[in-house]
Amino acid sequence: MIKIGVIVGSTRPGRKALDVAKWVMDIAGMRGDAAFELVDIQDFNLPLLDEPSPPSLGHYTQPHTKAWAAKIAQFDGYVFVTPEYNHATSGALKNAIDFLYKEWNHKAAGFVSYGSAGGTRAVENLRLIMGELMVADVRAQVMLSLFTDFENFATFKPNERHVAEVDVLFDQVVQWSKALRVLRPDADQHPSDGRLVGGSA
Repeated sequence: MIKIGVIVGSTRPGRKALDVAKWVMDIAGMRGDAAFELVDIQDFNLPLLDEPSPPSLGHYTQPHTKAWAAKIAQFDGYVFVTPEYNHATSGALKNAIDFLYKEWNHKAAGFVSYGSAGGTRAVENLRLIMGELMVADVRAQVMLSLFTDFENFATFKPNERHVAEVDVLFDQVVQWSKALRVLRPDADQHPSDGRLVGGSA
């Protein structure tokens, strides 16, 4: 079964990304076409990039890099949950992405964003990054507004219409993830662990 990682893209104290990601996972739990896993970058305690070699060489030396690489390699596609900071994604998410290279290649990605402008500029930033990593980013995206989807700009209370948007996003990510597996000869060899819903790998 296709495996999709829902990546929590913020480590900031008081972050909203975890609440949004859990909501995304709740919707994923109603599907049966893929196995979905919540991946919180905060759990990996990644420092600012501290590998001496470019990630494209795959010569990882740090234990935290190897653990992060092993986790990301398990998936066929991703849904990134990202805030928007200064017209871009979070520094924490960009740093986590930059640690790796081949683990991202030939996979699919979609985006759920939030911010004063729905996080749209963070997603545009991420689309540029995905292109360099040979990740196929899907057209559908979910944009959550701090004005209408968060009570008092703090408590996450999404408009019901966004549920259908998440499903469309998942449809595209799952379809493209399946199509791209042919480009990865070892796609059926990754292990399965962690918090899965929607089936088993």
